[in-house]
Amino acid sequence: MMTPGILLLLTLSTALTFVLFLWPNSGYFWKWRRGLASTRRVLVEDALKHLHDQEYNGLLCTLQSLAGFLSITGDEAAQLMTRLEVLGLVRTLHVGFELTAEGRLEALRMIRIHRLWEKYLADETGVEQTEWHKRAEKLEHTVTPRQVEALAAAMGNPSYDPHGDPIPTAGGKLPPKQGRPLTDLENEQLARVVHIEDEPNAVYAQLVAAGIAPGMQIRLMEKTPQRVRLICLGEEVILAPVVAANVTVEALPTEQVMTGSFQTLSSLEIGQEGEVLGILPNCRGQQRRRLMDLGIIPGTIVSPEMSSASGDPTAYNIRGATIALRKSQADMIHIKSIKEAA
Repeated sequence: MMTPGILLLLTLSTALTFVLFLWPNSGYFWKWRRGLASTRRVLVEDALKHLHDQEYNGLLCTLQSLAGFLSITGDEAAQLMTRLEVLGLVRTLHVGFELTAEGRLEALRMIRIHRLWEKYLADETGVEQTEWHKRAEKLEHTVTPRQVEALAAAMGNPSYDPHGDPIPTAGGKLPPKQGRPLTDLENEQLARVVHIEDEPNAVYAQLVAAGIAPGMQIRLMEKTPQRVRLICLGEEVILAPVVAANVTVEALPTEQVMTGSFQTLSSLEIGQEGEVLGILPNCRGQQRRRLMDLGIIPGTIVSPEMSSASGDPTAYNIRGATIALRKSQADMIHIKSIKEAA
């Protein structure tokens, strides 16, 4: 026979268990249910994006491609596709799958949110370039339609994300794919970078390290099975073909390409002068605005006056003011020496 003390202890334990696990909304059980529902929703939304990306690039979506993209098993991919079919978002083809009209609109909605977040992270924060995609992947599942449109309006309703991808309109319109892989160019051909693929991350990181960004002009110098050699803003860049294939370009007529000898501000020696031609496209957001606020705009004459004991930073004369810039900043400023400019 239980004593009153033991009975009270069991009663309190039962009550505590109920509060911790089953209390409406805040109990562990309900949190687990919400987490499971959230995970399923994220998988559905990511699957729709994959289906659209495959269609947009003229490729077929299969269970294998979906499983690889989402890092799930083939059985889980099959269950996910079954769920999408039940929801009326996907239909099965003889081989593979395609989006329904409703599914395509939902996919474009998610792509719009993702690319708007990437644009925001690139232009309004100091988040590293290689982190934009990963951060946007998380943020895209956390906003309401009203918040999405407020974000777009605050940035002036941009048309492209920082990788050169078009941002779908609120009505679900997306321009057709343009450009061709860098590896399709012929030797000595001139082109402008219009898009950089941000996946896989290891390949994208190499393009970031090489300083290649949408808007840059390049000239292909050599193409072999082992390497692709090109000139980008006066600098030689060597890429593996698999890396170069992740860069999309549009050929340029000769008259549109800048001519002359170009260099970055950091290459000037004390006593030399240079004329600013522009800030490299991969300098974005707050950092770009800060440099422009300092007077670093096309036509400005700059010259290094002194450097620190370590050589970094260096003090430059910019419009009569002495301003210290780190080498990483000076590397983003494109100049022509005064002798060449004259």
